[in-house]
Amino acid sequence: MDANAAKSAAQAAGITSDARHARLLAELMEAGYQRAEPPILQPASVFLDLSGEDMRGRLYLTSDGEGAELCLRPEYTIPLARAYLASPEAGREAAFSYLGPVFRFRPGASGEFLQAGLESYGRTDPEAADAEILAVALEAVDAAGGSPLDIRIGDVALFARLIEALDLPAPWARRLRRGFAHGHALDTIAASAAKSAGIDHSGVLAALAGADQKGARALVEDLLSIAGISTVGGRSVGEIAERFLEQASVSSGAGLGAEQRTAIARFLAIEGDPDTASHELRSLAKDAGLDLGAVLDAFDARNGFLAVHGIDVSRLRFAASFGRNLDYYTGFVFEVHDPARPEARPVIGGGRYDRLLTTLGAACDIPAVGASIWVERLPEATMPVGAGGSP
Repeated sequence: MDANAAKSAAQAAGITSDARHARLLAELMEAGYQRAEPPILQPASVFLDLSGEDMRGRLYLTSDGEGAELCLRPEYTIPLARAYLASPEAGREAAFSYLGPVFRFRPGASGEFLQAGLESYGRTDPEAADAEILAVALEAVDAAGGSPLDIRIGDVALFARLIEALDLPAPWARRLRRGFAHGHALDTIAASAAKSAGIDHSGVLAALAGADQKGARALVEDLLSIAGISTVGGRSVGEIAERFLEQASVSSGAGLGAEQRTAIARFLAIEGDPDTASHELRSLAKDAGLDLGAVLDAFDARNGFLAVHGIDVSRLRFAASFGRNLDYYTGFVFEVHDPARPEARPVIGGGRYDRLLTTLGAACDIPAVGASIWVERLPEATMPVGAGGSP
C-alpha cells in the first residue's frame, strides 16, 4: 500500500485527521511492515503476568457477561504477538506496523492516547533485524518532522550472560535480573536482599531452603489455596514463589562473593559510545575470566548493521545498566529522547523479546523485536544527525 492509500486507511479508521500521523503510518508500511490492528479488548491476565508491576497498576479493567476479566489494550506488543501466533503466519517471518489508541491510567493526563510502531517476527538474523527496527522507526519519525533526537541503547542479553558466567545461586540471579530490568543500582538490590532477609518468615523459608523452583511453586500454591488467595498485588503464584526462594537463599547465607560483586559493579558502570563500550566489556571479560565472547560478537555485529543503515554509531549512548522497565525484553533495547526535553518520556522505545511468544503459547522461542512510537510526543521529534538523513 502506498502513502496515499495508507493515509486514506488511517483516516477511514478514524485514527487521526493529521497528515503527520498518516505519513508516519505510511513510512512504516512502505518499509515492508504491514498494518495490523488487534482487538482493543484483551485478556487482562496476560498483561498482569507479563508486563511488569509498573503496567499492572495502570490497566483499565472490565469483565464480560461470563465473568472473564478483560482490559483495554494498554500497548501493542503483546496483542500483536497473540494475533501473530493465532494466524497462519505463526512461526514464519512476518512484519507488522500499527497506529491506534491505547489505554493506560496516567495521573493528570488522558488515559487514551495514540501509539504507533512496528514488530518483526521470525527473522534468523537478529542483529540485522535489531538495526532495521531502530532505523525504520527513526526514519518514520523523521518524516513526521521535529527536532533532533538522542538515542540510548543497552543489551539485556549482555547482563544475562554475565550473571550466567558468574555462576550465581539461582535466587540471586533472579533478583539481579529483576533489579536490572527495573533500573536498580547494585547497592539497592543488595540492600533489598538484606531487608528481605530481616523479615520473619522463618517457617516458610526453612521449608523452601534447598527446594527447587517447581517444589517451591507447589508449596506456595498450597499455602495460598488454603488462605483462599490466587494472587497478591497482581503478582502470580510463580512470582511469589521466586520471592520466597530469594529470601530463603539470603537467610541461608548464600550471596554475592566479593569478586562477583566487583565484576557486576564494573559491568554496570560501563557507558559511552558503543565501540568504546565494547572494548571495556572485553577487557572486563578477560580480567574476570568470563566467557562473554558470543554476546559481545553479536553486540559488535549489530553496531555494524546500524552503521549500514546510516546511523552514526559514535553518537549513540550505550549504558550497560540500561534495561527498560518491562519484564519481557531479552536482548537489544533502546529509547529515543528529545534533547530539548531530557526529563520527558521517550519518543521511541523498544527492543528484542525472543521468549515472549513462548510464554504466550508458542512451542519454541520465536525471534521477535519491535519499537513503539508515542505519537503525542512527535511535534518536537525527528532524527539525529547521521541517522539516515539530514536533520
